[in-house]
Amino acid sequence: MADLALRRTAATDRTAVLRWLQDYGVYAGVAALLLFNAAFTDHFLSAENFRTQAVQVAPVLIVALGMALAIGTEGIDLSVGSVMALSTSLVSLYLGYGPWLALLVVIVGGAVVGLAGGSLIAFIGVQPIVATLALMVGVRGLALVFLPQLKDVNEPSMASLGSGDLLGIPYLALIAVALAAVVAFAVRRTTFGRRLLAIGDSRPAAQLAGLPVRRVLIIVYVCSGVLAAIAGFLATARLSASDPTSLGNLMELSAITAVVVGGTPLTGGRIRIGGTVAGAVLIQLLTATLIKHDLPPSWTQMAQAAVIVLAVYAARERGKR
Repeated sequence: MADLALRRTAATDRTAVLRWLQDYGVYAGVAALLLFNAAFTDHFLSAENFRTQAVQVAPVLIVALGMALAIGTEGIDLSVGSVMALSTSLVSLYLGYGPWLALLVVIVGGAVVGLAGGSLIAFIGVQPIVATLALMVGVRGLALVFLPQLKDVNEPSMASLGSGDLLGIPYLALIAVALAAVVAFAVRRTTFGRRLLAIGDSRPAAQLAGLPVRRVLIIVYVCSGVLAAIAGFLATARLSASDPTSLGNLMELSAITAVVVGGTPLTGGRIRIGGTVAGAVLIQLLTATLIKHDLPPSWTQMAQAAVIVLAVYAARERGKR
């Protein structure tokens, strides 16, 4: 009896630790990296460094918001990096007609890719990972057809968007935060958000309840495509160049990491936008820490992979209990 009680207590403690890691581990990770860099990284606490980190994390966060919606339905969107590449190609083609028209074309392009992926998933029944993997390859190829090589973007309003700020806060960071607020509101306060979570929790039950499952899935992937397209537009403005060969490479990995580490389970039915924001910041700080301490970029990819495995393990073990 005593051994049984001891085992139950140990199991309860382990569950509590896993619950804490899933709910608050990302915030603890951000705090730990901030403290480490404040102590051991030169000039980390400077205003210019914080500005740099905010500008660099903005596209990752915007893409992660769309990824969170897809994962919330128990799906995934691997095409986001290629959509960014398509966006930068479209910018170079249409910027001569004005930045607003270029932005409109970019958004339409992202929506079309999302519509294609959502239709494959909702109407044909293709698994999300297969449908979006096909789009990842095809859309990257299309981007290279439109623009085979790097091209400079010399447009004053784009330069202002990429490097400007309001009260010391970069425009890119402000846009990312505004989009995060919009997505959080949609998930928590709208009928669409409730339906999305219900589909992720149990798609057969949602269908039996009469929910418009196909329509919601298509909207989710269109939103993911549009957000990735906006991220590509902003990244182009920051870099002052269109480079479909490299822009968006491995962005899907960073976005998935941000979402999963932020507490959104891959099994769907739950979305944590606040955790996703913290997850994106964690990935950016991790990357910056390794770079500033002269470690090769490959270490960043391995660190992200390790973080994903730990986050999924914590969620899986917690789900067993």
